Amino acid sequence: MSGENGLVPETTVSAAGMRIIRLMVGRPPVTVASLIRGAGVTRTAVTEQLNELVAAGFVQRTTERLSGRGRPRHLYSATKNALLLLFASNQHVLVPAMWQAIADLGGDDLVRQVMQRVALAMAEHYRPRVDGRTPGERLKEMMRLLHEEGGVVEVQENGDGELVLYRRSCPFYSMFEERTKAVCCIDQEMISAVVGAPVRRTSCRHHGDPCCTFEIVSSNGKTK
Repeated sequence: MSGENGLVPETTVSAAGMRIIRLMVGRPPVTVASLIRGAGVTRTAVTEQLNELVAAGFVQRTTERLSGRGRPRHLYSATKNALLLLFASNQHVLVPAMWQAIADLGGDDLVRQVMQRVALAMAEHYRPRVDGRTPGERLKEMMRLLHEEGGVVEVQENGDGELVLYRRSCPFYSMFEERTKAVCCIDQEMISAVVGAPVRRTSCRHHGDPCCTFEIVSSNGKTK
């Protein structure tokens, strides 16, 4: 599970957990007592949810020492991952609206330029941590980084012994737009920039395949 890195961890939060998060988001650190009042449930129920949310990285626990001889108390606050979790609940509306606005302002050419900039920026995020000697080694290293960030991704050999990257989860799914399909270029260009070789998309979930797959292209134009 990723930490405070600007990514939403691949974790399922219960309805009770989401209720606790909503009570904390945008507020100063709160006590268990205030959460009990806000949620209208027992101390045991609140404590159980808090422990799970802290472990998942959605809530941070700090200790406040009071003056005198009183016992210290725990305070709880929502993390950045909690904010991203709430954002994820409406990104299927917000993100396409943003891309439509870009298209309206600059047309398809501007959309493609933005996508290319996004792909290069993402490649720069991964490239410093990828140092394999061959494109295949770098592809495996990138798979490991994507997996650490919560992506459902794996690298397997096909029947010819060549490496295939299976992108089973798609961070750009809500950004897909049927007319231009421009967002599908982000993954392909990003992976190509990181592994240092052209990459071909060999299947796509938007064409009815279970997931998107990518293979490295050799100098003779064949996958390798």
